[in-house]
Amino acid sequence: MEHERPDVERPESRDLLLPVCGVPPPYSPLLSPTRFFPLSGEPSPRQTIKRGKKNRLIRTWYEQRTATTAIGVIVILGVFFLVNWLMLSRLHEGRVWLRTGFAKNTYQIPKWVSSTQNVEVRRFGKSRRKHNGTYDRMLGLAAQALLENKREPKELWQEPKAQALAWKPCADQRSWSPDGRHSPSLFFFCFKTGSSLFPMEFSLFIYFSDFLDGENGYIMVTANGGINQQRVAVCNIVVVARLLNASLVIPKFMLSDVWTDASQFGDIYQEEHFIKYLSPDIRIVKELPKELQSLDLEAIGSVVTDVDVMKEAKPDFYMKHILPILHKNKVIHFVGFSNRLAFDPMPFDLQRLRCRCNFHALNFVPRIQETGALIVKRLRNSSGSYLAPLDVHLLGPKSASSLILDNKSDPPAQKKASSSISSKYLALHLRFEIDMVAHSLCYFGGGEREQKELDSYRQKHFPSLSTLTKTKKFPSPDALRTEGLCPLTPEEAVLMLVALGFNRETRVFVAGAHIYGGNKRLAALTSLYPNLVTKEKLLSPSELQPFKNFSSQLAALDFIGCAAANAFAMTDSGSQLSSLVSGYRIYYGGGKMPTIRPNKRRLSDILLKNNTIAWNVFEKRVRKAIRQTKHVFARPTGRSVYRYPRCKECMCNDQ
Repeated sequence: MEHERPDVERPESRDLLLPVCGVPPPYSPLLSPTRFFPLSGEPSPRQTIKRGKKNRLIRTWYEQRTATTAIGVIVILGVFFLVNWLMLSRLHEGRVWLRTGFAKNTYQIPKWVSSTQNVEVRRFGKSRRKHNGTYDRMLGLAAQALLENKREPKELWQEPKAQALAWKPCADQRSWSPDGRHSPSLFFFCFKTGSSLFPMEFSLFIYFSDFLDGENGYIMVTANGGINQQRVAVCNIVVVARLLNASLVIPKFMLSDVWTDASQFGDIYQEEHFIKYLSPDIRIVKELPKELQSLDLEAIGSVVTDVDVMKEAKPDFYMKHILPILHKNKVIHFVGFSNRLAFDPMPFDLQRLRCRCNFHALNFVPRIQETGALIVKRLRNSSGSYLAPLDVHLLGPKSASSLILDNKSDPPAQKKASSSISSKYLALHLRFEIDMVAHSLCYFGGGEREQKELDSYRQKHFPSLSTLTKTKKFPSPDALRTEGLCPLTPEEAVLMLVALGFNRETRVFVAGAHIYGGNKRLAALTSLYPNLVTKEKLLSPSELQPFKNFSSQLAALDFIGCAAANAFAMTDSGSQLSSLVSGYRIYYGGGKMPTIRPNKRRLSDILLKNNTIAWNVFEKRVRKAIRQTKHVFARPTGRSVYRYPRCKECMCNDQ
């Protein structure tokens, strides 16, 4: 999105890390200077040995020749892989950029140019029009298609069952136990090679996973971002606490000027369940011991910010740089901790602990579960007397039981009418809030007024980005859209849903905060799908009152509504909520809860033809693009286990 522990250990210690090659890695010029990687932090010079003039000349010549050869090989391989990547990426997206007869055809590939320049793409001898942000023609064709009331495709509400059913949740299974038995988890081999120009070092660490008592000190974390970023930070810090054999203080959440929510961990998640469920893994306390509470953590160097820790830092970083501070001061306070722990490589047991925290240890508090159950019950239209595969895990046994309706006393006519109403619903996460829109640097058809409004928002909330847009060359909005880097608009989302075959009567639950453009921007969506609802429409003012002004708690209700849906569609696969919801549905869905993940680059290529493409061609291409994203596959190396839990650390495969 990495390992090990050293040092002053007693023979009877239950967590043993043996550094075989104990020299820390030299400073890398690719990394910015931090407290752990200062620019002056060069490795100690080798002891000089007097040699004859002939030996020195031979050694110098040999090193220069080796360095020249290495550079040449690296350059050749780099060019080879770059050319292949460019060709394969274009083929993968169905684009033909190279044609025979360059003298006859002119091509201008979108360049990373400033937003003030016009980008022209010539393809097959014809120029592609600039996107103006409107889809009037396509929306009219979509309305006609819905009026035909065709039968929905069979696979619309299904996953590829044969492959999906083979994966079962098993992150709750622990390979360690409190009885003191050691089970080695991770091995790295050590050797050194290279010249003074290209030093290379690989270290061997042996990590024994077992019951730990947190004796090395205490770890505190103040996580930034919204509820979903904070959820990821909590699970990552649990792994770091285990790795360092430290006690974890209940996490705190930072107040954000974007989210403006002062909710803390106990306002959203069940503290006691969190502590109890993870007690075999790490020691969790509610506050620091009194003797440590009076310390000035910043003065003693125990405050570690995101500037100090690189993104997706590996475990050995924490062993080499954080553990010594923990040994010295007995307390570390991480501030921010946004994506500061890598996903690979990672010891099997620590990766499984990550999954166990996310899918088992973090349960919403009862009042969020109860209100979430109301949303799900009303979305199922009071007709579905059943429990979905993940309802109990998501809502808790008590709230989930309220979803099973007791309609025995209803008259036969009402039972018949109720049974005829479909209880299926589609959840759509529209990631089209102003922060996403402003940060994307894309154009959405609002003219000069839109540009001024988004520029003003960037200056206030993203000052660094705002400054860069004035001093650096950025891709134009058209180039960004062509590469699939713009969030889907509500109009683009509804065109996708109609093309996939969702009929007009489909109940659609829209998750999201304040959609940029308000009701006017949602007009096309509400017109084509009149059974569209939000949590604000499903809940009465009195039911919503406890969550008012708490955006993180409202986002938790959106999480529940999306996770429990019969089908879930996202408009931005990079969204943290979409990632966590889709992973939760994979883990607990039993192969029966499909997720629609549009390839925005491919979809953009289709939508750019909106002025000429026939509806049947558009429909066929959209369905093909989405069908390819529904394939069941194991987690790719380096990708998030929260989003892709189909891996041996999180789930077990029967096949």
